[in-house]
Amino acid sequence: MAVSWQDTGIVLTTRRLGEHDLLLGVLSRQHGRHAGVVKGGAGRRGRGLYQPGNQLALTWRARLEDHLGTFSAELTEARAAALFDRPGPLAGLAAACAVLAATLPERDPWPDIHDDLVRLLAALGDDNWAVAYVRWEASLLADLGFGLDLSACAVTGRTDDLAYVSPRTGRAVCREAAGPYRARLLPLPAFLLAEVPPGPGDLANGLALTAHFLAQHVLAPRPLPQPRAGLGQWLD
Repeated sequence: MAVSWQDTGIVLTTRRLGEHDLLLGVLSRQHGRHAGVVKGGAGRRGRGLYQPGNQLALTWRARLEDHLGTFSAELTEARAAALFDRPGPLAGLAAACAVLAATLPERDPWPDIHDDLVRLLAALGDDNWAVAYVRWEASLLADLGFGLDLSACAVTGRTDDLAYVSPRTGRAVCREAAGPYRARLLPLPAFLLAEVPPGPGDLANGLALTAHFLAQHVLAPRPLPQPRAGLGQWLD
């Protein structure tokens, strides 16, 4: 008996199959990261529809549950097209999709991660898109079980003047306790602790912080996906 489901989803990856078809990878809300073939998806209509970051109404069908299956889809939100004239936010969109394609296991439901991605895609249209992106990566680490502990200093227990993070434990360290070990610690930008604007170098430091723990706990021994590795050039 054939199996099928309907869900909402976000395009993560596409790869051409032959002359006309497309291998589509999505993050669906209830069925997780999922792949399927789109018959005729490499045609003119598909080029606009199956862009990473686009939100779709999906139907997946297969003869058996463990088969690759096929997708049919309708566009619900054209996120990619809305950012075509903004290379920085568009790079953030590509990076987020690439990170999820590289980190999430297939066919496990991650509704919170799906919803966080929807919120990020909406925030990429704002001036503070880079802050939203770094906060999203920190949230992703927490959802995957590797969250940073920024509640108090790991050495003194203080909750004020937190300025660094231990690269080994992911716990915050206050400025006073850092002392001579400062060079070994990762800078902690204040915007990850409170609703404050980033200062000089904060965005780059935030991106380096989340990159360290993604590489150490989630992607090892694989490198960061290329779209994510090049994101830093778009940060002020």
